[in-house]
Amino acid sequence: MKSRTLGLIAALALTLVSGVASAIEFRSVTEPSILYDTPSDKGRKLSIILTGTPVEVVVELDKWLKVRDPAGALSWIDRRAVSTERTVLVTSASATVRQQASDTSPAVFTTVRDAVLQLNGSAENGWVRIRHADGTQGFLRVSDVWGL
Repeated sequence: MKSRTLGLIAALALTLVSGVASAIEFRSVTEPSILYDTPSDKGRKLSIILTGTPVEVVVELDKWLKVRDPAGALSWIDRRAVSTERTVLVTSASATVRQQASDTSPAVFTTVRDAVLQLNGSAENGWVRIRHADGTQGFLRVSDVWGL
């Protein structure tokens, strides 16, 4: 009986953990916006976040979103300044965008740290499909970006 109870507790714990993991949601900033320490425009202004920057949504209120930025800081942003369009931020000093999801595939272009690229699909086998603002597309290693 004791082992069955422990098994049920373990199953419940796994369900809760997997529910939390699947709840991660990323969005992107649509215009340069102020980040606040509270969900109010009367709060202390912490910084300005640039257009296209991906943010992780942590809490949603009517008008405000609590977000985690690429540096890991938590702050509040007006919901109207955030879109469901997905972008990623390059975190490597430089990263090679490839024609196919393979290190041996020809390079399409090289990008630099803090470049914002549009996400064009989900991550698979360590690669993600992206699109540059000029329309050029390719694949980047998941380890070279933040926002997935």
